[in-house]
Amino acid sequence: MRKLIVVSTEIFAIHPALESAALGLGSLQGALFAATFKRIDLLGVALIAVTCGVGGGILRDTMIDITPAAFSSNVHLLVAITTGMLGMLLQRMLVKVDTILNIFDALSLGAFAAIGTTKALAYGLPVVPSIMIGTFAAVGGGILRDIFLNLPIAAMHVGSFYAIAAVVGCTITATMTYFNADATAAGITCVIVTAALRLLAMFFGWSLPEQRAFDRKRRRKAHEVEETIKAIRTHTIKLNSIPDINPQGPNATPRE
Repeated sequence: MRKLIVVSTEIFAIHPALESAALGLGSLQGALFAATFKRIDLLGVALIAVTCGVGGGILRDTMIDITPAAFSSNVHLLVAITTGMLGMLLQRMLVKVDTILNIFDALSLGAFAAIGTTKALAYGLPVVPSIMIGTFAAVGGGILRDIFLNLPIAAMHVGSFYAIAAVVGCTITATMTYFNADATAAGITCVIVTAALRLLAMFFGWSLPEQRAFDRKRRRKAHEVEETIKAIRTHTIKLNSIPDINPQGPNATPRE
């Protein structure tokens, strides 16, 4: 039987009040998001709020194969529901302080990434799976929110480095922990780096390129087709001057 190598037994921890505040902020933003949909009732808003607040933690603990922390006490769910209701009721006022909410959201993203990564490492998971679990802990609530609302998953589309910032933070945390750094130092570094990347991406509009941007051949061929169509429309070339194109490909059987 293969021996399990535990990289670290320490888990990055923050004060329970700060953890509740971070959880509540996620629920608050989930409620603000859900409130923009006309046909979602109070129960729907509460569900989305709870999902955004504790969804990432539930995914994290489920993948580690332990009882989710959200189900171990009454506090997590009560905070999520309460802040979710406040978010819906105070929507117009909270929109005015959206910048401040984004700053705290970036800090929360880093905190949940650090907690998820160090918790996975403490339970004996290897480094790479721990990074994945930390990332899911950070962005899992948003993924579940989009699934419940039948929306394209924002973390998988071109955007402002939300998931990428979490991946970078988790990687730094796991690397520092692997080299015997203190879990607190690794966690704080994760929070700072993740929040900085997220906020800078929002300010400068950074994002990863779309997958089709790497397909140079396809882009070049599409450009040639566009230029040909443009030339036809402007009568630069005539239709009878365009060579016959076999739709079956260059190696197809010649036409009779």
